[in-house]
Amino acid sequence: MPLEYFLQRERALLGARYEALHTAPCAQPARGITVNTLRCKPQWLAQRAGLPLAPSPFCSAGFVVQGQQPFKPGQHPYHHAGAFYVQEPSASAPAPLLDVQPGQRVLDLCAAPGGKSSQLAAAMQGQGLLVCNEVEPARAQVLKANLERMGVRNALVTSESPQRIAGALPGFFDRVLADVPCSGEGMFRKEPQAALQHGPGLVERCAALGAQILDAAAACLAPGGVLVYSTCTFSPEEDEGQVGAFLARHPEFSLLPLACGFGAPGEENRCGEHPFDVSRVRRIWPCHGGEGHFMAKLQKAGAAGPARLKPQKPAKPCKEWLAFAQRAFPQLAEHPACLYGDAVLLPPGGLLPPQSLRTVRGGVLAGSLQKGRFVPAHHLFAAYGAGCACTVDLSLEDARLAAYLRGEEIDAGGAPEGWCCVTVDGLALGGGKISGGRVKNHYPKALRNLK
Repeated sequence: MPLEYFLQRERALLGARYEALHTAPCAQPARGITVNTLRCKPQWLAQRAGLPLAPSPFCSAGFVVQGQQPFKPGQHPYHHAGAFYVQEPSASAPAPLLDVQPGQRVLDLCAAPGGKSSQLAAAMQGQGLLVCNEVEPARAQVLKANLERMGVRNALVTSESPQRIAGALPGFFDRVLADVPCSGEGMFRKEPQAALQHGPGLVERCAALGAQILDAAAACLAPGGVLVYSTCTFSPEEDEGQVGAFLARHPEFSLLPLACGFGAPGEENRCGEHPFDVSRVRRIWPCHGGEGHFMAKLQKAGAAGPARLKPQKPAKPCKEWLAFAQRAFPQLAEHPACLYGDAVLLPPGGLLPPQSLRTVRGGVLAGSLQKGRFVPAHHLFAAYGAGCACTVDLSLEDARLAAYLRGEEIDAGGAPEGWCCVTVDGLALGGGKISGGRVKNHYPKALRNLK
């Protein structure tokens, strides 16, 4: 049985505490959402969304979805508008521990599918550079789509190995999050397949991979910078043992205390050959209301110096984009824009990494040139739509809202002709073009509510 190894190990380590720590408050996996504060305040959403929500103990922007009734968040208009991300409650805990500030250079090294990246982006408030990396190309596309839905403007999505990121950007980042691939012991209830694949060999492989990622994260971090390491597993080799071994390899790092009111301290008997003060790391057990997480916060010695990358050369202006922006998005008319083939991108501000890195998306895809005219992209409306010169705002009760999300034309409600942003309660959904009193629907087919 695949679970025998896990059960024997945990019972040996915890003794009489096993039942209490590994018993969850309810029989079903915990469900949660994390509010995207780039869009709205948590209490605003909780009061309006019509969902059975209770405050999460793990994140001030998080909520636990109560009860076991059917929950289809992907069809909720606020989800379409990027107002929240569906996230197991304890998974929202690591990102806030980084204490990210606007204007910093931040790296999410193992970022897909994007929940933690969206939390980092919200803390940055559109200022600074957020590099979100995912080594698997297919998962990098999912990451890109989620950040687009959440309206993130200052992200660079890459698909590289952590080692190549470290080689291209040594000592560049003020903050690094390494939420590493792990043996997933905290996901057994949520993903039964994880239990079927589990065993000592998997734990050993994941621990080795985690060590490589941590070393790359250390190389990426600027002196004085902060690294948060996290897993969703309980294994000593990937948790306390990993942190102890990292500190032994990297004496330039120190372990910072975690000022959080949830979870429990680490376990001394899980440190292996390199004991340390386990009160400075944090564990979330199922009994705490999540599925399971481990977190450690480390700081690199020294004082941060100036960034080593050269500023990008100013892009040549694109007259078609400028003409469109002046009409529809006047606040963006002075924003730098880059033309890549037929695509017009609004890059994140500040310094950008070398072009040798495989980049999936840099900044906001504003649109494309088609037969000599500019056609806006969905990403432009998701990121900046609330400031569009023409908006058609719908309420949750408006029948036009469901029709728009199905991809249908809707009544413009007297709005003038031309491009517009369709919003729900002021939250940007997507674009449309008004003609003859009707909004021609430009909501992407892949995102529509067709059921």
